[in-house]
Amino acid sequence: GCQCAGLSPRPAGSLRIMTEARKKKRVVIAGGGTAGWMTAAAMGKVLEKVCDVTLVESDAIGTVGVGEATIPTLVTYNRLLGIDEAQLMSALRATFKLGIAFENWTDVGHRYIHSFGITGKDHWTAGFQHFWRRGRELGVAGEFGDYCLELIAAEQERFKHLPDLGLNYAYHLDATAYAGFLREIAERHGVVRREGKIREVRRAEDGDIGSLFLEDGSEIAGDLFVDCTGFRALLIDGALGVGYEDWSHWLPCDRAIAVQTASVHPPRPYTRSIAHEAGWRWQIPLQHRTGNGTVYCSRYMSDDEARGKLLGDIEGECLSEPRLLRFRTGTRRAHWHRNCIAIGLSSGFIEPLESTSIHMIQRSVMRLMQMFPREGVHQPDIDEFNRQTAYEIEHIRDFIILHYHLTNRTDTPFWRHCRTMDIPDGLRHRMALFQQAGRVFRANDELFAENSWTQVMLGQGLMPQSHHPVADVMTEAEVTRFLSYITENVNKTVAGLPMHQDYLGSYCPATKSDL
Repeated sequence: GCQCAGLSPRPAGSLRIMTEARKKKRVVIAGGGTAGWMTAAAMGKVLEKVCDVTLVESDAIGTVGVGEATIPTLVTYNRLLGIDEAQLMSALRATFKLGIAFENWTDVGHRYIHSFGITGKDHWTAGFQHFWRRGRELGVAGEFGDYCLELIAAEQERFKHLPDLGLNYAYHLDATAYAGFLREIAERHGVVRREGKIREVRRAEDGDIGSLFLEDGSEIAGDLFVDCTGFRALLIDGALGVGYEDWSHWLPCDRAIAVQTASVHPPRPYTRSIAHEAGWRWQIPLQHRTGNGTVYCSRYMSDDEARGKLLGDIEGECLSEPRLLRFRTGTRRAHWHRNCIAIGLSSGFIEPLESTSIHMIQRSVMRLMQMFPREGVHQPDIDEFNRQTAYEIEHIRDFIILHYHLTNRTDTPFWRHCRTMDIPDGLRHRMALFQQAGRVFRANDELFAENSWTQVMLGQGLMPQSHHPVADVMTEAEVTRFLSYITENVNKTVAGLPMHQDYLGSYCPATKSDL
């Protein structure tokens, strides 16, 4: 008579319930481009056995595709997908990136680099900037950047993988080609691409999105929908109407013009960001060409003026027609609503000053993968996804505002506005904390760590009024030896690196055919 636990007869209907539980979840990604194919590649690679993924895109609809500079987090993302870095870089004709050079931001003619590296050596009680400031007071310290390996390597245009030293780097890449590379990965893992324009987003009786109707009359039903339709936000806003929070009062630039040119000199291992009268322009070197663009505020510069200035400033022959992009900086009031998740430009937009666009796509993809629903969509997952996304995008927003607001420029109405505008309370606190005593704290795994905030605040001209008392424990001789030891090691290491262009030629020479 006694039955062992786990071997008792199943109640009626349980087999049907188990069968339903095993059904693959139908995921529909609306839109391709970088956002769509980054999402599809990750889902296909990791969740191929538990969900069917369909991506809908139209060849007739172009993508923004100008976000060609990245940050080091993309290196991790590519490794998670098992991508061979050298093969990827050859196919994308990519180059390495060690940081961003900011020119004319603090003052006309002033330049500094925000690098990806760690500057100097921290103590557990205080960051390196405190010991550096003490050295400046004693007259024995150089520039802050002299103590950063990545920054000096960028200045000398050198690069090599140094895994033991943890050299931090990212890429300059062709974003459109990257999407094509990821498409191949996604399709190998079962993702189905459907060509066509979305005619209608149809909602189910319960208010969720039920299906997409295409212009050819076909219907694509799903359980979970990912909106990668760019600025149009056809699902998250067009169908679900979540609304948009406008941040243009803090970040007034609302236009960009992009153009590609032939390379005229070896590719530098850093992005250039060059401020002008009403915004800034970028210069991003790939192996075979250079990406150029200008970001500006239409209240202070017309489209014709911006186009003429960009074409007058670029180097090399134009390889494409200049493309005008209109945008409004801000964020969706919800990034996940009902059974729809917005990823990429449909989720919000912050200008690419610190190359964060692809990173924010990556973070949303990773967050969705971590919270991917096993059965139905649950509100706690939605709330946590939205909380984390909002925190991260607000942190990035404040970091970008810092570049504009913390400036000595008063030469144009645009810069006078930026210098005197009101700023978020959290940013005001960070600036005051640093100005008073050089303190920087990183909370909740924020993207930009202490060294990034320190580099930019110092670069933009904010010098701390004092330093941590632990720096006073060292004698002048000890401070001198401490600082000298760091610079000697940095310079010795950089001297042993090959030139960036030479390393590209041996590690990842550009393939002759485009993707």
